[in-house]
Amino acid sequence: MADTSQRSFRIFRFNPETDDKPYYQTYEIEVESWWTVLDALNEIKWFVDGTLSYRRSCRHGICGSCAMMINGLNDLACEKQIKLIRRNPITIDPLPGFEIHKDLAVDMDPFYKALKRVKPWLINNDPPPSRERIQSPEQFHLIGDGIACILCAACTSSCPSYWSDEEYLGPAALLKAYRYSFDSRDQGLGDRIDALDNRHGLWRCHKITNCFHACPKNLNPTEAISRLQRRVIEEKT
Repeated sequence: MADTSQRSFRIFRFNPETDDKPYYQTYEIEVESWWTVLDALNEIKWFVDGTLSYRRSCRHGICGSCAMMINGLNDLACEKQIKLIRRNPITIDPLPGFEIHKDLAVDMDPFYKALKRVKPWLINNDPPPSRERIQSPEQFHLIGDGIACILCAACTSSCPSYWSDEEYLGPAALLKAYRYSFDSRDQGLGDRIDALDNRHGLWRCHKITNCFHACPKNLNPTEAISRLQRRVIEEKT
């Protein structure tokens, strides 16, 4: 016999085309013991209310599509186990700091535009080698956090500096800038300086550490930003 329980989900709803203001809608469904919040959202959309909108893709905590606020904390719906949530109803909101497209789906364009500004790709003007550019384990370890970032935007949307400054790059973009600027194969810090060294870049960060606590992959953008700040100062002196 399946191990199931009755749970309530209080979900943020808002369709800018038809609604004057946001509201919450509560759904009561049977959930199985192994379900994640994403499983519950799928159950609601597929069998209860097909008008509910949210993003999802891989279901394995890799793509970052299903980042949302669950009981007041940013998380990945596909990784959040319902059986570990004591509160009932479970309240689900979209990521804060972004314009609402519909329900739990937000406009990610500003996030990706900020990412593009830091040139998140390898910049190296040397002639291509005959084989790959070798990196030591220690060199790789230095940029490991930046590589592991899945760009879910949980960190950026948790940042008060981002809420108050629409031009701020945000912790995710700065973490990616760190990842490439500290890559032993990269020569592009000078190409990124203009985007980084200003009041909408590195110097907007006030080390509140919301980004660190919000990251579903346990990465530390705050530490990366501090290292990148020191690197930029060294580059200029």
